[in-house]
Amino acid sequence: MARGRSLGYEDQCRTILSRAAQLFAEKGYAGTSMNEVAEACGMSKPLLYHYFRDKYSLLVNIAEGHVTRLEAVVDEVWRQTTDKQTRLERLIRRFVEEYAGAQHAHRVLTGDVRYLNDEDRERILEGERRVVAGFARAIRELRPEVDQAQLATPLTMLLFGMINWMFTWLKPDGELTYEAMAPIVADLFFGGIQAVRLPQTEPQKP
Repeated sequence: MARGRSLGYEDQCRTILSRAAQLFAEKGYAGTSMNEVAEACGMSKPLLYHYFRDKYSLLVNIAEGHVTRLEAVVDEVWRQTTDKQTRLERLIRRFVEEYAGAQHAHRVLTGDVRYLNDEDRERILEGERRVVAGFARAIRELRPEVDQAQLATPLTMLLFGMINWMFTWLKPDGELTYEAMAPIVADLFFGGIQAVRLPQTEPQKP
């Protein structure tokens, strides 16, 4: 029977991915070398290869790991919440809070996904689509008429526009924190979603 990997091994992998994500976010995937990753982790390059075979595997693990965690948040909120407005509010708050500790991974996902091969990119993008679908479903259930106007997904993308790019202007050492911004994003979205006027469509000809 094969021996499982030790807890220390998994912890080291998480540390490496965290340091690599920071370097990729700051310098770009193409501008970062495995030597720099090893140095940031305080280990030799041969030891780094013991955990990850190459720089590409780091990129895949960072991007896929981030999306997988977001999917888990969506699934958890759907399982634990029945009230429609509370569900969407919790989704918003949980995502803002998740991004607080995953700013580098999110920047890698948005900026470096182009370096993935077609198979890996499609798998990760499919995970992102499931995340979007979870939010769109929550919006659709809260305000069913937006589905007839095919606005559930566009409204979701507008919401993500507030959440996804917060890292570009929210300073880590500033007075505002992700925890403080989470309810503000929720309040802003809920204060506006009921005011959305559906576009007028011409009746279909018989």
